[in-house]
Amino acid sequence: MIWQWIGLTIFSLTLLPTGMAMAAGWAPAHLRARLTPVRAHGWALLALYAVAPLNAIPRLTGASPELSLALTGVAGVIAVSGCLLAGIGRAGSGAR
Repeated sequence: MIWQWIGLTIFSLTLLPTGMAMAAGWAPAHLRARLTPVRAHGWALLALYAVAPLNAIPRLTGASPELSLALTGVAGVIAVSGCLLAGIGRAGSGAR
């Protein structure tokens, strides 16, 4: 259980603020040239961040195995959509 707390903390401190900043349109100047669709990448990061709470919180609160399994399935769908969004955003920018 300690690893779930550690993972949730690490993802909350790294992916959440980065994804929120990029979804708002901000990126460091040295990365802006490589991250042309900054907002799309930000939303993709937020979708990937959403997997951590959807997997960890039900287990940490002692939810039923059925609910944990259902939320893990939802997290998988969100993760795939985040990856697709990152790929579509990258393909739309003309980057290779």
